Amino acid sequence: MRTLARLFALSPAVLALVACAATGPAPRPAPRPAAVTPAPIPAPSPDADARFNAFVRDFRATALAAGIRPETYDRSMAGLSLNTHIQDLNLRQPEFSQAIWDYLDVAASPKRVADGQAALTANDAMLSGIEARYGVPKSVLVAIWGLETNYGTLMGHYDMFEALATLGYDGPRAALGRRELLAALKMEQAGPFKPEEMVSSWAGAFGQTQFMPSTWLAHAVDGDGDGKKDLWHSPADALASTAAMLAEDGWQQGEGWGYEVRLPANFPYAESGRDNPQPLAHWRQLGVTTALGAPLPQGPDKGSANGSDNNSDSGSIFLPAGARGPAFLLLHNFHVIMRYNAASSYALGVGLLADRISGLSGVIATWPRDEEPLSRDDRLAFQRDLATLGYDPGAIDGMLGPKVSDALRAYQSAHRLLPDGFPTHDLLMRLEREIAAKASTQGG
Repeated sequence: MRTLARLFALSPAVLALVACAATGPAPRPAPRPAAVTPAPIPAPSPDADARFNAFVRDFRATALAAGIRPETYDRSMAGLSLNTHIQDLNLRQPEFSQAIWDYLDVAASPKRVADGQAALTANDAMLSGIEARYGVPKSVLVAIWGLETNYGTLMGHYDMFEALATLGYDGPRAALGRRELLAALKMEQAGPFKPEEMVSSWAGAFGQTQFMPSTWLAHAVDGDGDGKKDLWHSPADALASTAAMLAEDGWQQGEGWGYEVRLPANFPYAESGRDNPQPLAHWRQLGVTTALGAPLPQGPDKGSANGSDNNSDSGSIFLPAGARGPAFLLLHNFHVIMRYNAASSYALGVGLLADRISGLSGVIATWPRDEEPLSRDDRLAFQRDLATLGYDPGAIDGMLGPKVSDALRAYQSAHRLLPDGFPTHDLLMRLEREIAAKASTQGG
C-alpha cells in the first residue's frame, strides 16, 4: 500500500537542488508551514462541487464506523473544496523521462552531499542513538531525509484532508485515497494534531521523510522523548520512525546496500537483473570484481568494496544503464530501501548519497550520456512491441521495470544481441522493424 502511494507522491526534493541550512545540534521545531493551495486553480463546476460535498457528507458514516469521533470528522472536513489541481495531477500520467545519470547527478550532487554531511555532524548524537536502537546506518537515514525533503526544507504545502478527500472522491486511486483519508483522521485523533497544521504533498505524503498517514499509524515512533510523534517538526521523530520502518521491513544490521563492481569481458549478461540474486561465489567465479579490481568480499564481516560491512552471501548484478554503464552488486538492504519507495533509481540514489555522506567515493565507471532517454510514448511502444512479438513485459503502463528487462533480455538472447535488458531507441526501432516485416509477410 505505502509503495503504491509513494510512487505517485514523488517529493520535489528528489527532482531539484535547493539551498538548505544545516540543522543545529539539538533540533528545534521549525515554524509550521501554512496549508495552502497553489494558484491558479480552476474552480470546479457546480455539479462536481455538489457531488464532492455529497461525498464528504456521506463519508462521515464510514469514518464514524471506523472509530473516528464525530467532532474529529466535522472539524477536519469542514469547509473543504474539490481541488481540481490535485485532480489533474492524479489523472495525468507523469512523464518520467529523466535519464538515470541525470537523476543521480541531482540525488548525490556535491551540494546535497555537503548539506547531508553538515546535517549528520550537527545531529550526530541523535542519529547515533537511532542507529544503535534500530541498526540502520545514520548515513542511510540522512540520505533518505535529503532525497525526500532536502533535509526538511520541502515538505509540501497542501491541506492533507483536502488532498486525500479529492483523491478519495473520484479517480483511479479513489480506494487508496479513502483508506489514507481514514488513516489521516485516525492520525489526527491519536496525535493529537490540529487539521489546519497537517500539511502534505498533493498525494498525502507528509513530514521530514514523507510518510503516508497509514505508515505513520504503523511505524511512527517518538524519537525525541516528548510524548509526540511529530514528523513535521521533529527530525528525531521522523528519522527514528524511518529507521523503525526499515528495521521492521527486514534491514540487515551490519550490511551495506551494495556497491559498484567491474564485469569481465565475457560476462553472461543474461544472468544480470535486479531480482536475480546469485551467491557471491558464483559472481567471483565468473570474474566479477569490485570497481577497483579487488576480489569480492569473502563473507560475513569481511567488508565491502565501498567500505561498509557485508554480511550477505548473495547479490544481484544491476545494470541501470545497460552494458555501457556502471554495474552494481545489490544486497538485501537495497530491496529494503525499495520497500520505502518502490523505484530502483530512488534506492540507488539513497545508497550512493549515503556513501558520499560517509566520505566514500562516487561512481567510477562512466554513464552513456549520449543515450537519449525514452519518452513515455516510447516506453509504451516498447512494452506493446515486446508483447506483440511474444515476450511478456507485464502491464502496458509505461513503467519499464524488472519484467520488461527480463522480456528484453529474452528477446536479445533469441536474436544473439548482448542481453543487458536496457531499452534504447535503437532497440525500439529494431522491434518495430521486425513487427512491420512480419505484418508485411502476413499481408503478402
